[in-house]
Amino acid sequence: MKKKIAELNKKLFLYLSLVGLVVSSSFAIAQNRLAIEEVKDGLHMITGPGGNIGVRVTSEGVILIDDKFPQDFDEIQSLVATVSNLPVRYVVNTHHHGDHSGSNPGFLPIAEVIAHKNARENMIRGNQDGLPRVVYSNETSVFLGGIEVQVFHLGRGHTNGDSVVYFPDLKTVHGGDLLHGIAPFIDYGNGGTSRGWVGTMNNILSLDFDTAIPGHGAIMNRRDVLNFRNQMEAVRHRMANLIRNGLDAVDAPEEIRDGNLSWTQAENGLFMQRSIPGFYEEISAELD
Repeated sequence: MKKKIAELNKKLFLYLSLVGLVVSSSFAIAQNRLAIEEVKDGLHMITGPGGNIGVRVTSEGVILIDDKFPQDFDEIQSLVATVSNLPVRYVVNTHHHGDHSGSNPGFLPIAEVIAHKNARENMIRGNQDGLPRVVYSNETSVFLGGIEVQVFHLGRGHTNGDSVVYFPDLKTVHGGDLLHGIAPFIDYGNGGTSRGWVGTMNNILSLDFDTAIPGHGAIMNRRDVLNFRNQMEAVRHRMANLIRNGLDAVDAPEEIRDGNLSWTQAENGLFMQRSIPGFYEEISAELD
């Protein structure tokens, strides 16, 4: 009997050890889903699921642009520690979506979170946690360690509360989801507009920059940003022509496709998946 019990205990120990190994491995994978890369001296980008994070290092602390999902807080902190031994002092939310502002609750006890006033209102309406304590209307700046980081609301586009962050000493912008490496999402439910987006892109292009961090995707240069603006104009023009020729809303997702417009070819892109109904309505209203 004792021998059987000992054998069962041994098997139970082995089983629990294997379970612990699996749990530990899963946790390790979950905690290593992000990566950090240098953009320019003193500026880094954290990539992985969710929006791209800008990491501006100064002699008095770190300024983050966006902070991904709630579960990313610890890993963000770990990655920031690889480029600075100073704490995060400020977080700027480029807009309210949870893949860009999800770690706000983690950062609020240790840093100040800043957003456009409309972004905060969108968070309130969406019952989101981690509301920014500081908001602005048109523009603001953060000064830290002799570095100025400028924050602008240059118009509507992705939402009605988009911020563009400008690093004047590095000639670099972080555009949040006003810039997208695959295909943009027009969040009509929160004030998004393609027409406004074109004007906002023109305002971004008025800044003196040669490098841009998009909300999703790889680093862009000025030509990439210009091409993004041009494609927004092109898809608007295509939809308008289709509607003038009698396009029904139900046929818009298929008819908008064009081999010369990459956004319409991105099957998994949010432009095709979620933006077309509102896009059709917006252009139709303009033509009335």
